[in-house]
Amino acid sequence: MNLLEELEERIICGDGAMGTLLLDQGLPVESCLEEICVSDPDRVLRIHEDYIAAGARVIETDSFGANAVRLRRFGFEHRVREFNTAAAKLATQAAAGKDICVAGSVGPLGLSAIEAEARGIDRAHCFHEQIEALLAGGVNAIFLETFMDESEMEIALAAKNSLSDCTTICTFACEPEGRLASGAPIATAFAKLRANGAHITGANCMNGPNGMVQLFRHIPLAGYLAAYPNAGYPKYTDGRFTYHAAPEYFAQAARELAGQGARLIGGCCGTNPRAVAAIARAIAALAPVKSKPVQVVETAPSVQQKVSAQEEESLLDKIAAGKRIVICELDPPKTLSLDRYFCGAQQLMQAGCDAITLADNSLAILRVSNLAIGAMLKERFGITPLLHLSCRDKNVLGLQSELLGMAALGMRHVLPLTGDPARVGDHPNAASVYDVNSIELISIIRKLNEGFTHAGKSLKTQTRFVTGCTFNPNARNMDAQVDRLERKVAAGAAFAMTQPVFEPALVEQTKTRTAHLRIPVFIGVWPLRSAKQANFLHNEVPGIVLPEKVRARMNQQSPEAEQATGLAIAEEMITAIGNEFPGVYLITPFLHFESTCHLAKMARQQQPSTEPAAT
Repeated sequence: MNLLEELEERIICGDGAMGTLLLDQGLPVESCLEEICVSDPDRVLRIHEDYIAAGARVIETDSFGANAVRLRRFGFEHRVREFNTAAAKLATQAAAGKDICVAGSVGPLGLSAIEAEARGIDRAHCFHEQIEALLAGGVNAIFLETFMDESEMEIALAAKNSLSDCTTICTFACEPEGRLASGAPIATAFAKLRANGAHITGANCMNGPNGMVQLFRHIPLAGYLAAYPNAGYPKYTDGRFTYHAAPEYFAQAARELAGQGARLIGGCCGTNPRAVAAIARAIAALAPVKSKPVQVVETAPSVQQKVSAQEEESLLDKIAAGKRIVICELDPPKTLSLDRYFCGAQQLMQAGCDAITLADNSLAILRVSNLAIGAMLKERFGITPLLHLSCRDKNVLGLQSELLGMAALGMRHVLPLTGDPARVGDHPNAASVYDVNSIELISIIRKLNEGFTHAGKSLKTQTRFVTGCTFNPNARNMDAQVDRLERKVAAGAAFAMTQPVFEPALVEQTKTRTAHLRIPVFIGVWPLRSAKQANFLHNEVPGIVLPEKVRARMNQQSPEAEQATGLAIAEEMITAIGNEFPGVYLITPFLHFESTCHLAKMARQQQPSTEPAAT
């Protein structure tokens, strides 16, 4: 079968889902579905044969996740060639003697560019390894499907092109609005893929039939287009996802997709041979359309609008106006006894604090929601909250929902953190999510500021977040910390806050090593209360290092003099910070805010740095 020649004259039916169909047959949800090609090949072969009998003329191999990255979770990362070759041979066996195109299915790796770099994973090599095995197994085409990141798609396409000039199908998972996760219109991404050698472009997954039709209204007639919708939205019952879209409903959607220019039409998650048979019947007599109206993809708002009338003034704007900034950390309490907390917050503001930063269940220990406390500080006392946001407790959906809630409440300042794992805290059996890390979350916030969600969906306006990041000058490898800070700034961080520093020489070193980034850096200052606390921080709290001479100084004091000595050390640090930085970050130890108030007044008397900083 010459797929491209046939698409020039007629609309072709593709097959349906493989993974969800295998699960429907009773395989455990946590199975490695690509391994079934080796352990139970007849099961996969029957599915291919059923799709061909239903009318599919393009079938895909059972190899969507058969790359080294995805197979690693099952311990199968060294069986990439085995699984892909087996998948290709099963599909070609089913198609033998028939006018069928066998396409090797290749999905995304399931990790971002940032994560791949951090883990030392060569994404191009992973795609090359999988595609080479599929071609060795005898596939006629390569189907790069369900990609959300066009840069990853380009890497996969380049890997394929280095191996073969066979037909390539490239499909994105895209919202009905027609914009990819990066914010780029899907039609723009299609044009770039075609310029780089893709033969067929389109969309699959994410949308049901109705959503896919809406999406294709944004796609112009350029090149050959493919559409593979899901069977609607699934229902979760008894540990399994079930889909309910009727074959007749699919048939109607197939006719509409053909009217929007799709020439290769199949199904994705939840579809089965009955749905494919309905598609095949629906498109059998249809001819490719030559023209159609195209809906313009909504662009980002050209001007940022305030989301809330109570939106805060940016700390960066204050710095630009020549004001010295004092940020005070006052962690939300662990109980619902809030009176002392609010008393401390008010006293800190009276002492000259510009913003109160609120940790997000730091050290994985349960505290009152920092969003709730921040909203109360803002509404009751007019205090600017700077909220930490940990990647530990929420997935990408929950993180964005939290951020949109902050924007709706007029909060602008946020400090993304990867977060301490739950197992180290007071709920060790809780799950840690880590959908993304802090750098990826910074990138997501930048996209919200551009007016789009992580999935590329328009917010109708732009958020106005001022995003910070952490920097640990106490680490043994300063080069690695600076490199990570550079990546955070590149992702969108506009200021940095350090772990507490107890050594004046480290202040100067931090200034020297971060000056090229031209962002405000706030050195952390912690007023020690006792020698016991000093030893606890040094030995048990990640990221905090107390020089031996500081610990010795604290240990030499009488119990009555320990607190005064700790305060004196903090004063020395503020003096060392001086006017070298545009402000200071004061950390309040365990609601003992009296010392922090004293330090805030001292820091307020210093003159801000006159050196420019990026805003």
